[in-house]
Amino acid sequence: MTIKIAIAGIGNCASALIQGIHHYKDADENSQIPGLMHVKFGEYHISDIEPVAAFDVNKNKIGKDLSEAIFTEPNCCYKFTTPPKLGVKVLPAPTLDSVAPHMKEPFKAHNNSNPTNVSQILKETNADMLINFLPVGSYKATRYYAQACLDANVAFINCIPEFIASDPTWARKFEENGIPIAGDDIKSQIGATIIHRAITSLLIERGVKIEETYQLNVGGNTDFQNMMDNRRLSTKRISKTEAITSLIPYKTQAWAGPNGFIPFLKDKKICYLQIKGRKFGGAPVTIDLKLTVEDSPNSAGMVIDVIRAVKIALDRKIAGPLISISAYAFKHPPQQVPDHIAKQWVEEFIQGKRSR
Repeated sequence: MTIKIAIAGIGNCASALIQGIHHYKDADENSQIPGLMHVKFGEYHISDIEPVAAFDVNKNKIGKDLSEAIFTEPNCCYKFTTPPKLGVKVLPAPTLDSVAPHMKEPFKAHNNSNPTNVSQILKETNADMLINFLPVGSYKATRYYAQACLDANVAFINCIPEFIASDPTWARKFEENGIPIAGDDIKSQIGATIIHRAITSLLIERGVKIEETYQLNVGGNTDFQNMMDNRRLSTKRISKTEAITSLIPYKTQAWAGPNGFIPFLKDKKICYLQIKGRKFGGAPVTIDLKLTVEDSPNSAGMVIDVIRAVKIALDRKIAGPLISISAYAFKHPPQQVPDHIAKQWVEEFIQGKRSR
């Protein structure tokens, strides 16, 4: 029943995930547990998830036990538990384009003289899947890890806005190799995109014509610091904006994306959201909203469900993009649908009523 996971990028999102696996290991499957969508997902409890490999470029994290590396600077994730030693050492990852020039110092990037053969480690550890938590803009590095999964016959969970699961060419590669893939660009449990989508859906259902909408995000973690380089942001803005416009059955003015790095916010993320439209009689309506969250734990709740969905797909020998969990948990899935439909699809997938 063990689900063996490997992680690329031991930043704040990985920290929240590893903390969560330990924090919820004794969660009562018959109770409503705060913070969880599913205590058990099919036959799998959170305690079934076991990290077996970890990769990073930060020389201060490399060589450390994963339980220690997740709290090593520049990580600033909200700390809600202290995991025990895991017996998993962080290995030096190939850098490729995962470190922007202005991030070499914050990331304490190693010299890349002896990077790990990722596909070999995935085979040696018998990993079931690899989770991609690389920085936004890691075009080459994401494709390196995707290919490593194909070479090692390991499933791939793509949590960043590089289009792999939603790219027909890569999707076909995973399907032809008999391997499941989920992605792209993880949604938060309660974050800017899911709130924006919920309000957008409500307005459309109530007959409001949306004329324009925007979503502005600022934060203080290395994700926002990395995104100060606008050259790394094109797919991020596409992913966030399309997550909103896909719900609107007509053309409208829309913009969504990261907008600033404020160091003292640390892992706190602040979203400012506005929607303008016309209601009965053409009367105007404007919604302004501010959302403040601890950023990294917001994604971990979703990833814990995705991990177990991918394991079910492996058990059932399902290959290629996982349509249901991707629509539910990612901003840029292979197929966009309203969130209530995606949730229904996931429940049907668990029950075996949907093949993907």
